[in-house]
Amino acid sequence: MQPYKDTLTGKVALVTGAGSGIGKASAKIFAAAGARIGVLTQRPEEADATCGEIRSAGGQAISLVVDVSKPAEIERAVQKIKDTWGRLDLVMANAGVNGLWAPIEEISEQEWEKTTHINLKGTFFTIKAAVPLLKRAGGAVVITSSVQGSRVFSNSGASVYASTKAAQVALGRMLALELAQFRVRVNTICPGAIRTNLGQNTRQKDLEQIKPPVIYPEGQVPLTHGESGHSEQVAQLAWFLVSDLSSHITGTEVFIDGAESLMTG
Repeated sequence: MQPYKDTLTGKVALVTGAGSGIGKASAKIFAAAGARIGVLTQRPEEADATCGEIRSAGGQAISLVVDVSKPAEIERAVQKIKDTWGRLDLVMANAGVNGLWAPIEEISEQEWEKTTHINLKGTFFTIKAAVPLLKRAGGAVVITSSVQGSRVFSNSGASVYASTKAAQVALGRMLALELAQFRVRVNTICPGAIRTNLGQNTRQKDLEQIKPPVIYPEGQVPLTHGESGHSEQVAQLAWFLVSDLSSHITGTEVFIDGAESLMTG
């Protein structure tokens, strides 16, 4: 049984970072709930694969190959959605990278900019481009942040990543109040350890020099005896936050980590 069946019928959604992991799982659940999906990712083969899976399940999707750090590209993607379906109701600003984790003196300005351009500027550009259409009839925005920078500060070397994730939380709160008069809700998801390929975008350097000498109990995810969560669980939360089931929820962060961050924060 699919509890989300037909709950988003008639809606149009934009999901960034939809080529894999949390973004792909969310795009597929939104489509199964009846929404038409703008599948946005930087890799054409990933966009085509996600669209293909949605269409083979009876849904509607269009491929949007875009670099979220470039506002003109995001604007063109939103225009394509408008030209195709005439509306936009739901946005999941999910695209992101882990970047370089290293002692601060080994993080270059270029590394800082690369991570902030995608994680923070990309979120800002995505929501900004979508707002004119969202204001027409109201809607919902979900930002994918992290436990890093909000509850967890013990992952040494993740200073750039954590800073962008903390800023996403602040952005979500600010926009929730700004857009409330237009019936646009904005909420933020903060996942912990989730089985995705985001780790492929993580580079670590000399972390042993700065890690604090802390020994955590065996199994850092208490709810699942150490097992990480999976993308579909986060996608289900995203569906709830864009559906009418959460119609009075805005400006809120929701942690989805099996109590991991309460132990390791």
